[in-house]
Amino acid sequence: MRAVVIQDEQLTVQERPTPTAGQGDIVVAVHSAGLNAADLMQRRGWYPAPAGSPADIPGLELAGEVREIGAGVSGFMIGQRVCAVVGGGAQATHCVVDASHLIPIPPGAEMTASGGFAEAFTTAYDALVRQAHVQVGDRVLISGAAGGVGTAAVQIAHAWGALPIAVTRDNSHHEKLKKLGAFQTLTMEQVAAESSIDVVLELVGAAHLQLALPNLNEHARVVVIGVGGGSNMELNLLHVMQRRFVLTGSTLRSRSREEKALLAAEITRDLGPLWGSAQIRVPVAASFHIDEVSHAYDAFAQSGKFGKILLTTH
Repeated sequence: MRAVVIQDEQLTVQERPTPTAGQGDIVVAVHSAGLNAADLMQRRGWYPAPAGSPADIPGLELAGEVREIGAGVSGFMIGQRVCAVVGGGAQATHCVVDASHLIPIPPGAEMTASGGFAEAFTTAYDALVRQAHVQVGDRVLISGAAGGVGTAAVQIAHAWGALPIAVTRDNSHHEKLKKLGAFQTLTMEQVAAESSIDVVLELVGAAHLQLALPNLNEHARVVVIGVGGGSNMELNLLHVMQRRFVLTGSTLRSRSREEKALLAAEITRDLGPLWGSAQIRVPVAASFHIDEVSHAYDAFAQSGKFGKILLTTH
């Protein structure tokens, strides 16, 4: 197979042995793979792959077709279109995936864009539905709303009957966000004046959260899943007591096999029908062939994108 390889922070495409399916595994012929912040961190040596994943082949999400089915696996067939969050190794022509972590791609979904579905929508679903328990009518403040997870979160909040308030660096993508279901759009400078917030999905970090916290309703829920805008800030504990809000956070990569399997099953059940009927979709900022991987990483590192940056093998 061909794979993106990290060597001394440089990216090359190399030939590697094509993996085979072990007990409970499926080999996926990768069509596309989404880029994520963790890939940039891994390239710099700050975010090593977990045990069992390729140490030098990045990539947390993929879409492709089932090519080989390991012993003990049922419910999948050769050629079936699937996507998944993986511990690493997605940026290659083939990848071994735990079968319980696969999400079927519905017939109407475009294959290249599907490479950006699994990580973004799983992250947003886990934060909003499982942790923040988003409800009909909740005012949901989403920072970094133009990115992959942000656009997924806007659509999920809208589908659940909440009122997503999309926050971005500037207003260049506000009309696009409204088309995805944003009830309201704000720039960072406007957040401090926004009141009555029930849920905060924090994708930026301290730079945004310190503006949002004073405007929380009682029993608000704050879920932190991104800290690119800083990870340290002062927290007024008296305000926590008075508002009785909950502050939590998460990552996906370190979770157990069982947790990831449960999440994949819930995504298939709850988001699969919405995806298949085009009520939710993956906005694509740009796609690059695997041989253009350095350009893809450069594009991902730039601000101002709307949606996902993808690598394709075709």
